[in-house]
Amino acid sequence: MKLGIIGLGNMGAGMALSARRAGLEVVGHDPATRARAELEQAGVVLLDSLEAVAAEADVFVLSLPNSDIIEQVVLGEGGLRRHARPGQILLDTSTADPASTQRIARALEGSPLRLVDGPVSGGPKAAHAGNMTMLLGGDAADIEALAPVLDALTGKRVHVGPVGAGHSAKLFNNLLCGINLVAVGEAIRVARAAGLDIEQILDGVNAGSGRSGVTEVNCPTWILNGAFNSGFTMKLMRKDLRLAAEMIAKSGASAPLSNEALRLWAESAAALADDEDFNRIVDFVEPNQ
Repeated sequence: MKLGIIGLGNMGAGMALSARRAGLEVVGHDPATRARAELEQAGVVLLDSLEAVAAEADVFVLSLPNSDIIEQVVLGEGGLRRHARPGQILLDTSTADPASTQRIARALEGSPLRLVDGPVSGGPKAAHAGNMTMLLGGDAADIEALAPVLDALTGKRVHVGPVGAGHSAKLFNNLLCGINLVAVGEAIRVARAAGLDIEQILDGVNAGSGRSGVTEVNCPTWILNGAFNSGFTMKLMRKDLRLAAEMIAKSGASAPLSNEALRLWAESAAALADDEDFNRIVDFVEPNQ
């Protein structure tokens, strides 16, 4: 099975290197990659066009910034749909708009290309280590066919439903993470104002029902030590949360807590630049509060 990775930024390059370590043949395409020398040294063959990748790869892995670019890569003139052949599978690991994913799926009906959405968690470190978590949407048979690729790239994977469900689940995940970061930031400020030891308080929280990924992972790894170097930026998180906000609006469901957290994330743009680490939201306090 030969893998074709399109988008060789921090995540895509990490996945390419993990796939090579697992013994997979890998070709890739991203004229802007900064990891060219490292990838080529590892045996990744860099190609100049989507057509060239389509001619070589059995499985395409997308790691791209947004749904507009994904649609162009898949459906645009010279895109993967135009050059697909029977048996090829497209695995979209980007965090994308589920509505766009479903549009792509409809457009691929009748073509030889099958689509699975598999957004990932764990950041660049997990991509390079080959132990990402992946939330998969698609046909069970297609996901089974991807087993060698998934074994190389993930430490945990969950099939959450049909095409589009993976991207929906990832938005719910990031929405909950965003809410938890806001809540934990408030808890830290209150505990400090009360003269309490934050690390001890979090040890207590993590032994109880208030624990979360933010208290167990983000706080000790990036927040309390002042590192703020997770590799995931405010810009990326704001993009994901805007997509979550659109999903909430389209659903018509009542979500007052989510909407308040989303408002705070949007308001933070004036104080926290896009290139700041997303965990910095814990420090955000609204003016005049």
